[in-house]
Amino acid sequence: MRILLVEDDRKAAALLTRGLREEGFVVDHAATIAEADEASFVTTHDLIVLDGMLPDGDGVALCRTLRARGQSVPVLMLTARDALSDRVAGLNAGADDYLTKPFEFEELLARVRALLRRSEMTRPPVLQAEDLSLDPASQQVTRGGVAIDLTPKEFALLQALMRQPGAVVSRQRLAEQIWQGDPLAIDNLIDAHVSKLRRKIDGEGKRPLIETVRGRGFRIRGSEDA
Repeated sequence: MRILLVEDDRKAAALLTRGLREEGFVVDHAATIAEADEASFVTTHDLIVLDGMLPDGDGVALCRTLRARGQSVPVLMLTARDALSDRVAGLNAGADDYLTKPFEFEELLARVRALLRRSEMTRPPVLQAEDLSLDPASQQVTRGGVAIDLTPKEFALLQALMRQPGAVVSRQRLAEQIWQGDPLAIDNLIDAHVSKLRRKIDGEGKRPLIETVRGRGFRIRGSEDA
């Protein structure tokens, strides 16, 4: 099992890393939101242990970004604040559990194991559209068995379409789900990402799967369109 530990306190990070590795986990460490964001996309993790306050931003915001991207990896949020509003904010952003500092390593370990067991039981299914496959858990996309390299936004966009094959996904929904903004303000941005995604998914000689439905949004072909 591979864990991403996001903690800027070097001493705490070293202690947690050593403890988790002694328990048999593979541990990657990130000290900032930027490092964590890159690590979470480049490498598939089974769990993220996320500090609530980091030098370049709020761990809650990072959790929200991961969920908007479609990543379902379990998140254990660490915080020095025990206010109900802070716990609610983290859980609403998509965190799966909350642990207040200071804590005993044994409690963290128990929560890590519980989240991993729960994750194994609720692993999201692989999405399929003809010969196009998207695995939400591993963040892997293939077409005809060939891996396709997507950016985080492209992956989130494709996943939003593949969750409802054959159905139209509106610009409004894409704007809110992926960019957390007003579709009128980011209309060109949505079009640019759809265009880039099309070039990667619907390459030369392949049957086009991504369609623009004028005035309504976008859709990915369902099996009934074959």
